[in-house]
Amino acid sequence: MWRLTMDLKEAMEQRHTVRSYIDRPLPSEVIRLLAERIQKNNEAYRLHMQLITENIEAFGPLAKGVRNYIILSAPAGPTVEERLGYCGADAMLYAQTLGLNSWWVGGTFNKKGVQKNADSAGTEKIIGLIAIGYGATQGVPHKSKCPEDISHYHGKAPDWFIEGVRAVLLAPTALNRQAFQIEGDGERVSMSYGRGAFADVDLGIGKYHFEIGAEREHFIWAEHS
Repeated sequence: MWRLTMDLKEAMEQRHTVRSYIDRPLPSEVIRLLAERIQKNNEAYRLHMQLITENIEAFGPLAKGVRNYIILSAPAGPTVEERLGYCGADAMLYAQTLGLNSWWVGGTFNKKGVQKNADSAGTEKIIGLIAIGYGATQGVPHKSKCPEDISHYHGKAPDWFIEGVRAVLLAPTALNRQAFQIEGDGERVSMSYGRGAFADVDLGIGKYHFEIGAEREHFIWAEHS
């Protein structure tokens, strides 16, 4: 049985973008666990994310050694980008718990290569890929905003809110914009994201990270005012 190297909170702390990978195949047990995790999210959130292994047709020379990736795809529909962001974040952090590195890729990939290897890609929305594998390095932390730049709590912020905001700042976002606005009032929390490319995707990623950091039992999501 494969042993996880860390939990999801530790994975958030240790996961950084890695663009170069060594030539080391994924063990069959790791592939099985990843595929099961992806399928579980697909069923729960009406998605069609797909794990592709030992394939080099999706990336160009800037991505050295990428041979494994997750296609972030789903039938078109309301909130699809947010749902893919949320579940993509789960897949990425879960991969980290298995000892893998990752890179969230929004646009710099070979779309024809992806469609060639994807199942039913022509009828679905593909918002990006997550490259996974054994990194040549462990990456470095990205530059981050301060918690007060993206959040406000009415009254004294409880520890769970503080930890949730800190977790959001560890999340990858397009161009590292971190254009979040998070508000807390009692146990109610709302989150919005500034306009721009991949805004809904980044919102989904941010919500997933907040839930891991704050722990879901401490709060309820509310609509942003």
